[in-house]
Amino acid sequence: QVQLVESGGGLVHAGGSLRLSCVASGQTFNAYAMGWFRQAPGKEREFVALITWRYNTTTYADSVKARFAVSRDTAKNTMYLQMNSLKPEDTAVYFCAAGDTMAPQHFPSDEGMYDYWGQGTQVTVSS
Repeated sequence: QVQLVESGGGLVHAGGSLRLSCVASGQTFNAYAMGWFRQAPGKEREFVALITWRYNTTTYADSVKARFAVSRDTAKNTMYLQMNSLKPEDTAVYFCAAGDTMAPQHFPSDEGMYDYWGQGTQVTVSS
């Protein structure tokens, strides 16, 4: 079993930046891809970004493209989400997820393609 733990959330003013981390632990970590999702109050969870573990390719939701950057450190089994130019509408609980197969790369926004999920970290952007 793989455990995912997010950190780095907090309160920031609009225009500010935050960096989220997601550390994977447990059985030998062999994810093919990892992703970030977020869920704002009263809304469904939505896809934010994906990174393939071996090839370091990335995919982004249109709403965050050019403002957010996903990266990973394979030696530390850690994925990051650098969030810049934050807006109040970015306020949400941010979740990381991991998939053992190629499925997330082909369907990054489909939650069912991911095998493991973290508990989430709150990001609040004030106006």
